[in-house]
Amino acid sequence: MNLKHYLHELRLLIGFERNTTSHGEKWISGIGATLGILAVYWITRWQFPHGFMENAGSLIMVTSMGASAVLLFAVPQGALSQPWALVGGHLLSAFVGVSCQKLFPDQTWTPALAVGLAVGVMHYLRCIHPPGGATSLAAVIGGSEVSALGYHFLIMPILINVIAILLMAIAFNALFHWRRYPAHINKRIRESKQTQPAARQFELTQEDFSAAMQQLNSYVDVTAESLTELLELAKQHAEKNITHPADIIPGRFYSNGKLGRLWSVRQVLDGSDEDVIPEKDRVIYKVLAGDGAYQTAICLRSEFRQWARFEVKPQDNGRWIKVDTD
Repeated sequence: MNLKHYLHELRLLIGFERNTTSHGEKWISGIGATLGILAVYWITRWQFPHGFMENAGSLIMVTSMGASAVLLFAVPQGALSQPWALVGGHLLSAFVGVSCQKLFPDQTWTPALAVGLAVGVMHYLRCIHPPGGATSLAAVIGGSEVSALGYHFLIMPILINVIAILLMAIAFNALFHWRRYPAHINKRIRESKQTQPAARQFELTQEDFSAAMQQLNSYVDVTAESLTELLELAKQHAEKNITHPADIIPGRFYSNGKLGRLWSVRQVLDGSDEDVIPEKDRVIYKVLAGDGAYQTAICLRSEFRQWARFEVKPQDNGRWIKVDTD
């Protein structure tokens, strides 16, 4: 093994990945972050020019806003950057931090407890935002000015800071069609060439994923290797059941098993009587997720069975999983 091999292994070990974004995208991210922090400072200063609650005149913004700026302007399409993650992550973490400081003041383990509880709360409420950990920590170790604010810390500076950087993220990213924020807006606006399934007579490779990530021209918080592994696991899972459902039953949920924008989940609302001939046996369904969401339609039961790959059931986290037919 030569030096080049060892350097490659070291790069993978420490997570030093190639950034496939263009130079323009890197500059846009940096400029956006600059404007985001300026917005936080000036909007907060404008709202409270003489401080807040006759205290904390120097508390214009919390340092965790710098970390949020990285996410909102460098990774605007990431799950950790979305509005609920930003707002919920900071406010809930601030609440946890203030509560811990009030319950266990001046204890050496209070900061650790605050961060740990904040992570747990963000997990359960689906608003994981890494800068939230810093916000909970600031509420504990911020000094006498922060302690004097108590739960008002959630309003000033946290809420004002969050609103300011959120508004700037929406406005700034809207200037560039490929990075509109929130991510849901970008997905609905972006035009996508949908390849028909019959035309996909080839095997996707790691190089294809790398090329696609480069073409996306936006930082993606996942490696090409991880995407390839995820695809292989998904293919292995799909090979376990490639048949169509034997019965189409009202009230149950079915998926077409496709990927990306072609994926869809339908619920059968009603169907014809059992003694109806196949040519007139119809079902009424509603699209609950994916392509054509919230539309209601009617079709032959045989057509629905051909469309459906397998039965699914909803999870508490909003995802869908296959129903075990064994």
